Amino acid sequence: MALTPTLERFFAPVKERLKQMRDLGDFVTVRVFSTSAFLASVYYCFFSRKFRREHRAVLLGRAEYARSLRATGENRALLRRNIHRLEKGLVMRPRRPVFAQDYILETVKCFVNARRNSDIYCDEVKWAADVLTEYFKVVATTDLIAQAKALFDTAVAQPTTDRFTPYPFADLPAVPFSYAELHTLFKRRRSVRWYLNTPVEETKLNQAIESASLAPSACNRQPYRFHVINDPKKAEDVANCAMGTIGFASNLPCVIAVVGDLSAYPAERDRHIIYIDGSMATMQLMLSLVTLGLASCPINWPDIESREKLLASKLGLAYHERVIMLVAVGYADPEGGVPYSQKKSYSDLVVDSREKVE
Repeated sequence: MALTPTLERFFAPVKERLKQMRDLGDFVTVRVFSTSAFLASVYYCFFSRKFRREHRAVLLGRAEYARSLRATGENRALLRRNIHRLEKGLVMRPRRPVFAQDYILETVKCFVNARRNSDIYCDEVKWAADVLTEYFKVVATTDLIAQAKALFDTAVAQPTTDRFTPYPFADLPAVPFSYAELHTLFKRRRSVRWYLNTPVEETKLNQAIESASLAPSACNRQPYRFHVINDPKKAEDVANCAMGTIGFASNLPCVIAVVGDLSAYPAERDRHIIYIDGSMATMQLMLSLVTLGLASCPINWPDIESREKLLASKLGLAYHERVIMLVAVGYADPEGGVPYSQKKSYSDLVVDSREKVE
């Protein structure tokens, strides 16, 4: 029942006082339980459920990582990681005569099993074969390395002339634009919320995602996928799962959900990498969209259980897959407003730590 204006004025100070008492209680509780790691664990075990989904998702990711190894003898993330580690060993200066002994047999076994699925990701298997070929060509022989090479020789096909192996920096293509031109691209990339009623071509989305795949990734695992919802009604439905889209969700012709995959990691220590790698790839995605005449807007994704479950059901996500962010995509309405969003200057961002580093 709604209160009358008179009662509202009467109870307003009481409500404000109760809110202050609640905020004070929260502050004291957080201060007490933040004094040690043990008490922090107690707090999130008994007094808050905010991280329960993450806890279970990390464990299920680890379980899925182990299951794939036990079921098929190979794990795509493991193969990518270990081949990338071999590449780093190959380009090391000075290169050690013996390296990667701890994981070379694991890598070759993983490669042999992955080769059976080469029709699924043939370029990755070729990359693995070429790097392993180069590795066995330059590494000194030990009993373990000889065992791994013998297994590799029984499985590898004849190498092709197009080699997917480390190369000199000088072989990279020249940069065809200036810093000023790149800076203009960055300035052109704005968070756009108002779009024309124009369909977004899938070919352009695929081009942007192809460019996004070139972003840095820890040990080249690339633990993310882009779920493309290129339909205005479905895009609105997905956008409404997030917070902060009220008022413009119905205007979005396309939404991309950036989803991290925790099954790429066998240990909790790497659980945060899906957010780092996914964000770097998404930045390249958004910049690529600009060059294709499209605009975008990254949409913050709240870590709220009910919304996680809702979007997971709509996208068909496994529990160990976590949404990193949503990205609206479309052709910008020329008359649509764009927030100015004053950015920090370099003087606000740069910290000279030379005197702090010992």
